[in-house]
Amino acid sequence: MKRIFDKIKRNRLLIILSVIGPGIITANVDNDAGGIATYSIAGANFGNTLLWTLIPITLILIIVQEMVARMAIVSGKGLADLIREKYGVKAIFYLVIFLLFADLGNTVAEFAGLAAAMELLGVNKYITVPIGAFGIWYMVVKGTYRSVEKIFMLACLIYITYIISGVMAKPDWNAVMTSLVTPVIDFSPSYLMMFVGIVGATVAPWMQFYMQASYVEKGAEIKDYNIIKWDVIVGCFLTNVVAFFIIVACSTILFENGIRVESAQQAALALKPLAGRYASILFALGLANASLFAASILPLTTAYYICEGMGWNAGVNKSFKEAPQFFGLYTGIILFGALFVLIPNLPLLFIMYLSQVANGVVLPFVLLFIIKIINDKELMGEYTNSRVYNVISYFTITFLIVITITMVLVAIF
Repeated sequence: MKRIFDKIKRNRLLIILSVIGPGIITANVDNDAGGIATYSIAGANFGNTLLWTLIPITLILIIVQEMVARMAIVSGKGLADLIREKYGVKAIFYLVIFLLFADLGNTVAEFAGLAAAMELLGVNKYITVPIGAFGIWYMVVKGTYRSVEKIFMLACLIYITYIISGVMAKPDWNAVMTSLVTPVIDFSPSYLMMFVGIVGATVAPWMQFYMQASYVEKGAEIKDYNIIKWDVIVGCFLTNVVAFFIIVACSTILFENGIRVESAQQAALALKPLAGRYASILFALGLANASLFAASILPLTTAYYICEGMGWNAGVNKSFKEAPQFFGLYTGIILFGALFVLIPNLPLLFIMYLSQVANGVVLPFVLLFIIKIINDKELMGEYTNSRVYNVISYFTITFLIVITITMVLVAIF
């Protein structure tokens, strides 16, 4: 009898391990170079006063990601594929143009983050960027979905460097936990800008396309819904735990010592004399991992949604011959991002701003497509949103649209 129960437990564990991944990976890759910079600046310039925002942000992320995961397992199709089928080629074409523009800028930003992080560790960008670019290209082109996912899950584990940095900062945990549950409302322009930045760094349009395509390629089914739901929830929770520790570390070490920063690289440098060499190294390693992680997933996402939208073959499990457009796009975007960063004296900050504007323009449309498709009874059957869930979803999406419009206006003006 004991053997039977042990076998059942093993089989259950194998089922869980075969399903989880996309939710955790998608949420964690949101902590890319831009996200880490945002949280570092929030902690260094505003202390713990913005920690409370992480609680509603986690809920927002869970709501959006759960709907996307549900669409994947019920329809068996990617988000771009569904938009094309429901709203026509013209709708997905214009959406893809804006997404492509945004993702090219984001990919450049990720390679810039990798270069900056490795230079903090004493390695020249003309060495690290080409090696990093070739490594992530080879991993996807020569690998399978399962092998690539294992590497991505390993990259998620390396975010623990930020948790260690936060603990090494030795914060006043009573004050930290009080700030976490006590909303601070400040109407100063700088505080509001930072609030908008934190929310904007959480939900990006490309994330939805990547996660849905991943569940589809993984072969997830409706019977796996409960496991997938927890995959999403755990991923969203973990990504904001990392954000929490980044803010706490920078607040404790930099804010309390009157040091203000404007980037994650400056934060890592400033940590060295105050928190010790190891804290600074951990922070830089975390930035390098996050940048390389996002630099591999962003081109992959772009290749997924363009091929889905155009009706071309897509998938890591396919060969170059079976999906030439998919792998060609992946290769081209990596080359563009890596080579762009190696050009001297480029206005990288301006490029990052433009990509954020493009993200802000596209996100409301992507969210509206998601809410429309998830409520399509013909497609989703009994898995459409309930009335209560719709109220929460529409409120969440309205809030995100207001935030992204604010981001676009601020970035332009």
